Amino acid sequence: MASAALELMGFFLGLLGMLGTMVATVLPYWQISAHIGSNIVTAVANMRGLWMECVYQSTGAFQCETYNSMLALSSDLQASRALMVISLVLSIVAIAMAALGMQCTLCLEGGGAVKSRVAGASGGLFLTAGFLSLIPVSWTTHEVVDTFYRPNVPSSMKFELGECLYVGLASALISMLGGGMLCVSCCEAQDGGGRGRRHAGGYPYPAGVVGAPGAGARTTSQTYRNPVLQVGGANAASRGQTLVRSTSHSSQSSAHGVQGGAKKPAAAGYDITGYV
Repeated sequence: MASAALELMGFFLGLLGMLGTMVATVLPYWQISAHIGSNIVTAVANMRGLWMECVYQSTGAFQCETYNSMLALSSDLQASRALMVISLVLSIVAIAMAALGMQCTLCLEGGGAVKSRVAGASGGLFLTAGFLSLIPVSWTTHEVVDTFYRPNVPSSMKFELGECLYVGLASALISMLGGGMLCVSCCEAQDGGGRGRRHAGGYPYPAGVVGAPGAGARTTSQTYRNPVLQVGGANAASRGQTLVRSTSHSSQSSAHGVQGGAKKPAAAGYDITGYV
């Protein structure tokens, strides 16, 4: 149960991290213009992202323009695009693999060891996706802070940290945490000797008694105690009766009760359905 709980927690954390990474990749709030020094006009705010640059005016107008040429962009922006997209792709693949390998799903039912390996692989993909998305977020944060404190850069060219950087950082950490949980659950399952289904093998019916080799019959015996019989106004002692149901084609079931040397009719028995 502990490994199953870790898997569910890791899956939902990885899913949440993937959604946060998607939001941080699409929105343009990576860099926001800083209103300092001579640049104290707050009527216009400039925002930059991975795919577009936007301008927000105090009148409510919001205009965005995508970058015209990908090759004309700086190398760090191109690398940030590539890393964020690869992180999203790996997160989607990890979610699909986690859905196949978790204990609460019915996929890959025949092999417990295979499900464990698939869940562990999905955890590794979540870890990789979180690490890849952490690289551009950290690099952009470093550039923004370094440019902000340069004295030779004019105030109009300085930017502050945008909301997408915080979202991307939190999403990367959440994805890595979810991947670590999935990997830990995989290790626990392998130490426990496999991950077969808990109620497999004829649950909830008891295992049958296997006969001698070559007998070709497997039987299940249950002993029930009949209620007190009323015969001729007198109470008769309770008797035990054993009903045997055999799965072989030639076996039969019978019950006989004898008391005081006189043969009396057998009491009504119970129909037992045994599954082996």
